Amino acid sequence: MRATLLLLAAIGSEACQRERAFLHHPYRHVKRQSSNATFPPVLDANEQVLMNSFDTVSISEWSYYYNVFLNYPISNSLVLSHPNSSTFTPTLMEDVLEEDETTSYANRIPTFHGYSFTGNASAEYVYVGRGQQVDFERLIALGVELEGKIALAKYGGPFRGLKVKNAQDHGMIGTVIFTDPGDDGNMTEAKGVTAYPHGPARNPSTVQRGSVQFLSTYPGDPTTPGYASKPDSPRADRSNITPNIPSLPISWIEAQPILQALNGFGTNGSAVNRTGWVGAIPGVDYSTGAGSGATLFMSNVMNDTYGTIWDAVGIVNGTNPDEVVIVGNHRDAWIVGGAADPNSGSAVLIELSKAFGALSKTGWKPLRTIVLCSWDAEEYGLVGSTEWVEEYIPWLKNAAVSYLNVDVAVSGPIPDVSASPDLHAISTSLMKKIVYPYRNATELTMYDVWAHESGEIGVLGSGSDYTAFLHRGIASIDMGAGGGPDDPVYHYHSNYDSYHWMATFGDPGFHTHKAIGQYLTLLLYHMVSDAVVPLEPADYVSELNTYLEALQSDISASNFAIDLSNLTAAISTFETSAQEFVDLRTEAVSTNDTALITVQNHKARDFSRGFTSQGGLPTREFYQNTLFAPGRDTGYAPVTFPGITESVTFDKDAELAQEWVKKTSDAILVAASILKN
Repeated sequence: MRATLLLLAAIGSEACQRERAFLHHPYRHVKRQSSNATFPPVLDANEQVLMNSFDTVSISEWSYYYNVFLNYPISNSLVLSHPNSSTFTPTLMEDVLEEDETTSYANRIPTFHGYSFTGNASAEYVYVGRGQQVDFERLIALGVELEGKIALAKYGGPFRGLKVKNAQDHGMIGTVIFTDPGDDGNMTEAKGVTAYPHGPARNPSTVQRGSVQFLSTYPGDPTTPGYASKPDSPRADRSNITPNIPSLPISWIEAQPILQALNGFGTNGSAVNRTGWVGAIPGVDYSTGAGSGATLFMSNVMNDTYGTIWDAVGIVNGTNPDEVVIVGNHRDAWIVGGAADPNSGSAVLIELSKAFGALSKTGWKPLRTIVLCSWDAEEYGLVGSTEWVEEYIPWLKNAAVSYLNVDVAVSGPIPDVSASPDLHAISTSLMKKIVYPYRNATELTMYDVWAHESGEIGVLGSGSDYTAFLHRGIASIDMGAGGGPDDPVYHYHSNYDSYHWMATFGDPGFHTHKAIGQYLTLLLYHMVSDAVVPLEPADYVSELNTYLEALQSDISASNFAIDLSNLTAAISTFETSAQEFVDLRTEAVSTNDTALITVQNHKARDFSRGFTSQGGLPTREFYQNTLFAPGRDTGYAPVTFPGITESVTFDKDAELAQEWVKKTSDAILVAASILKN
């Protein structure tokens, strides 16, 4: 493999998301939290250099290459045929807007699904809600025939690829997925809000592109599962990772007549009684549609090919070569714009490198090596980052302290952080040092706003480039800022994810960009500069007990008899080892025992590898973390103690669940032993 390592702007050379759920909180005044004694926050000299290096005006390469399977659209079409022989032909296009320059570019990207299947389908169709397993189970209970039909599904809930997978698994021959304004909170035209480009509501022609790879089974190149994709790599059958039926995305305005053709047929949407089933498209009752007689003809032609993708990687060497902190963002987008996804994160990464460049001029050098990564092909299925991790896993397992991820840095004003528990303390405390802009409020920190809106660090599932790192036992964090039900609608994976939208509605003045960039920069600074690695293994204890409570609830609801005594004992052992670790690290610091500090730093770096020591999860070997993983029927959202939980809730297999109680307990004990030894 040819590789070029270039030193980034951190030492002087110029260089250049994920679907977020609404945080459902009322729009109200935010008061500064009492934990902050002064405002503005107090910063040390190096922190001041880093923070002062950020501005809101200057927000823009490097290289590892992989030869991977991708596909690109050639043509697609969709035709609705009514029983009376009248037809409707959607354009499957987004409107060109005079106010938004990139929407008229000749090279704008068509609407399509990445990794979708080339094929035609012609049949009656059924509305399947959000396309979750439980939605299909409800349809079966209602007597709806699925085999040989086309599925019409609503975005929201599970990852789009799993909607197609579930339809395919039930014998359906195609899937059409539409965006619904019912998921837009209070920002809808029906509630009197003007649509983009003249207002903050969703433009009716918005189409959400995106991958339909079966993400909860395997991310990365689907033809090289478990190993890096090079020109001479053996290629595996991808049929269990990508769909075998065609799929198309469509806007709500063009889905409207297709849904209306089902009105009054089958079971009415409200009577279906499923979460998220009924949306807010005018004139639609969201009936299942059984017996409507309406048919769809869909055609999807893709160019399946192997091609080169480029991961751009820069390294700033630290004085401790066996301790490495990686920070990354992807730079590929589904559309010409991509102002939020991923350009907001790319802009942040560039400003971060400039800030470290300014700090280096003071004579500062990092203790730990910094690896800055611009990932390619994230949108298809975290391809660039996964292939890189698969190639360098021996080095990463020995040296990686943490992975810091920024994807959609800004699509709204509300800070959102998810992380492995050992990063909770540092990620929370540093929020108090960031001055944060929020809906015209003044004298607020990021912590103030975060505490007001949620006050919780989320559990990591999947959907962005931290995934491969987390499932190889590396402490990880993902950060950004999104919108709530009263914020402008973010046009995810649409032509309207544009600079014009961002500058007008998403983040006028780019002040939230600055704050998220400062936060990531400060976090990286402390991760690579603090003599004591700022990871807190003991913070896993309370989280493990929370996961245990959730598991006990799931088991109780299942009526299975699962013995969790090994798991509770393992958590207790881990708690003892974690406290011993804390005590010994405190002693090392108080006596200035640098050799012992190094030993404890390495324990903090390595202990979470234990959680991935038992091999892959059932049916999906890539996912090795026994504590949290994307749900098999969510793709993005996490499941805790996944091996046990999904054996109960998904497989309904008590014997398998008991097996995973032992494996999960053993993994926790391995982590405890690393902390203790």
